[in-house]
Amino acid sequence: MNGLRVRTLLVVAVVAAVLGWLADVLITRAGGPTPVLPLSSLLTVLLLVAITVGLGLQVLRWRQGRAKRMINPLLAARTLVLAQATAYTGAVLGGWHVGVLVEQLGLLALRSDQSVLWFAVAQVAGGAVMVGVGVLVEHFCRIPPEDGQDSGGGPQPNEGEYA
Repeated sequence: MNGLRVRTLLVVAVVAAVLGWLADVLITRAGGPTPVLPLSSLLTVLLLVAITVGLGLQVLRWRQGRAKRMINPLLAARTLVLAQATAYTGAVLGGWHVGVLVEQLGLLALRSDQSVLWFAVAQVAGGAVMVGVGVLVEHFCRIPPEDGQDSGGGPQPNEGEYA
């Protein structure tokens, strides 16, 4: 399984930002509401982050040898996939709202109610937290290189692979 790449996450965020900006331009110019998620959606972000961190800590405890019993390999694999999905979701969520934020900053002097602007800022922060947690938990799932086996200086089995 391939790990998260910063470049890929940035591309996803930039594409989402362009789409968010374009959607905001088209919808608001047609008289519609700004396409920003409400603050209550941050509860869902918080729940997803908490679940991801909780499962990641289980894998980390096992990896460090502090777990009382062997971890289910399927749980470790699912935790890795959840971490990656959390990072990509955060990139999309944050990127979309960066695009909305860019468009709304241009309208700052024209609007008396700035709540939409603060909703977008909060969603960008939530997306950044999701990306950070996803990258961190993916790191928790990485198996460290094995010490003690010297096979001529080549890479060790499982080096850089995931739990």
